[in-house]
Amino acid sequence: MADTKPQLEDKSKPEVEDELAGSEAPLLEHLVELRKRLIASAIAIVVLMVICFLFAGQIFDILLNPYRSIYPNPGDMELIYTAPQEFFFTQVNLAFFGAIFLGFPFLATQIYGFVSPGLYKHERKALVPYLIATPIFFLLGAAMVYFVVLPMALGFFAGMQTEEIKLLAKVSEYLALAMTLILAFGVCFQLPVVLTLLAQLDLVGVKTLEHGRRYAIVIILIIAAFITPPDPVSQIGLALPMYGLYELSILSVRIIERRRKAALAAREAEQA
Repeated sequence: MADTKPQLEDKSKPEVEDELAGSEAPLLEHLVELRKRLIASAIAIVVLMVICFLFAGQIFDILLNPYRSIYPNPGDMELIYTAPQEFFFTQVNLAFFGAIFLGFPFLATQIYGFVSPGLYKHERKALVPYLIATPIFFLLGAAMVYFVVLPMALGFFAGMQTEEIKLLAKVSEYLALAMTLILAFGVCFQLPVVLTLLAQLDLVGVKTLEHGRRYAIVIILIIAAFITPPDPVSQIGLALPMYGLYELSILSVRIIERRRKAALAAREAEQA
């Protein structure tokens, strides 16, 4: 019995070393790896930006649909620009927005590729489903803006018109509003992904989330007030889904804890 213990410890050593492989790299190698991934991300964004600039008209037409929806007669819709160069720079902004939107999965992959060598094997496996869920929730947030929040907000603004005061929106300001809301909602919809991942790494628990519910509501309202226009429609349109996602996160974390307890009980039973 005395001889078997060292053998078992030696046998488990390669597995531990394999799990930690890559995390012992010197700082210089980490910086070189970070530089390579930043360069790859920048090249991808520039290439996508050039492509999106060529199709800026089509992107512009797609983003105009929520604005068209508030007019019974599309011919009544009118957008203006007040500087000769304004529409050109608007197209550049559209190209950058399209590059970020389309390149988001690639950027998430680069982040995962940089972080994963320093993680344990079970932590690397835990990250893969969230890498898939991240762009899905980003698209859900963008769809929420495009089909629900933006038409409601524009209808709210257009309803303030009178016979003497008409809405003549600047093309740059409308597109800035649409792009800001789409990106903001896409990022905020990552809440369940982040909280579930933290629970998977045993950094957050159900009790913590349940006890922090009142603080979460306040933080959600503050975030909604800062990143949306100063109107109740946009703010409520972001706050309500975020709170729903917070409750969804609690449910997801509870499932993870149950699975962890079941796995621990099975392991103890096997050892016994």
